[in-house]
Amino acid sequence: MRSPAELSSAFRESGLKVTPQRQLLFRLLHDNATHPTADALFAAASEQMPGISLRTVYQTLTDLTSMGELQSFDFGNGPARFDPNVGSHHHVVCRSCNDVADVYVAGASDLDVAGLEGFTIDRSDIVFHGLCARCSTTQDVTGSHPNSNIPSPTTGAMS
Repeated sequence: MRSPAELSSAFRESGLKVTPQRQLLFRLLHDNATHPTADALFAAASEQMPGISLRTVYQTLTDLTSMGELQSFDFGNGPARFDPNVGSHHHVVCRSCNDVADVYVAGASDLDVAGLEGFTIDRSDIVFHGLCARCSTTQDVTGSHPNSNIPSPTTGAMS
């Protein structure tokens, strides 16, 4: 994602208004590796600018995504997550705390994928699901998972 100043210029060039609220969102997203949800971004913005609307957050995220400055992902574990890293990378998702992190897969573009006859790939997204280091260490000795709705990896039973 470009710098907040560059995004302001890009918005103006696209005929979009640059408001103090949008400038705050540009700053909050710049170099943000947490893959925030719209609600998380709204909460962070509200701390700095009480009265910012959730609609402004959603519209700004939609505009940034349309401009190619932001990627939107549905990892199947809750609301959409937004990623300002638009370079080539992939993700890991913790099945307990839902944290998302960027990972880089060497040779991903060289994978030999069967069944693509007549299909042209524009991009690929690899998502690894598992437990992050923090959640792995919080599992107790019985194998129960810190999130009781998740089956134990050793028994498959709910804890």
